[in-house]
Amino acid sequence: MASIPIPGSEEKNGCVEEMASSPALHPDAYATLSQDETDGVPLDTHWTFWIDKATRGATAAEYEANMKKIYSVSTVQSFWSVYNNIPDVSELSLRYSYHLMRGDRRPMWEDEGNQNGGTWRIKVSKRDTSRVWKEMLLASIGEQFEGHLAPGDEVCGITVSVRERDDLLQIWNYDSTLTSQATVMKKVHSLVPDVVFSAEFYKPHQTHHAYEGEKSQMGGMMLVNS
Repeated sequence: MASIPIPGSEEKNGCVEEMASSPALHPDAYATLSQDETDGVPLDTHWTFWIDKATRGATAAEYEANMKKIYSVSTVQSFWSVYNNIPDVSELSLRYSYHLMRGDRRPMWEDEGNQNGGTWRIKVSKRDTSRVWKEMLLASIGEQFEGHLAPGDEVCGITVSVRERDDLLQIWNYDSTLTSQATVMKKVHSLVPDVVFSAEFYKPHQTHHAYEGEKSQMGGMMLVNS
């Protein structure tokens, strides 16, 4: 059960509620996390939990200002301490997203560690969102996608976004030019074989209309993962 309140979507003076009142770790969780980071089983790399609320038409700068870092974890135990002390995805309000990003990457297309990559985008029925999100998190921190990517590529983040109908889950990778060799979706289906997705495709970050970073020659290419 979540130990912190769920944010609402009410407006104050015509402005959407500030991210300062969005989900964050309960103060009591920090003592446990400190011990878990010291004594826990280490992950291959550290990962950072983030949260944001989407705003239509926001610039990259506005989006970045709206992001909130929850906590960085580097052990199995600290991952579970964070996961178990933030609200379940099913409890989040509309337009909110959770992200788990490798290292210190921000969940932004234009981030230096993301700008040449893209995401496998999966539309998930709300009844399955929490389960699929959890399985993707565990696969990511356990490096289970490693054998399903081309040499030189890596999964660098996982996102789940609450939407009006089906929710959106995204798997971020480092290099969009290498996805033709990837079998990431095959791995996803093996993890949740009974779940049917309403849509699944790959999209490089630089093909988004709102992308504000420098574009490479591959920026206009749309890659679809089978």
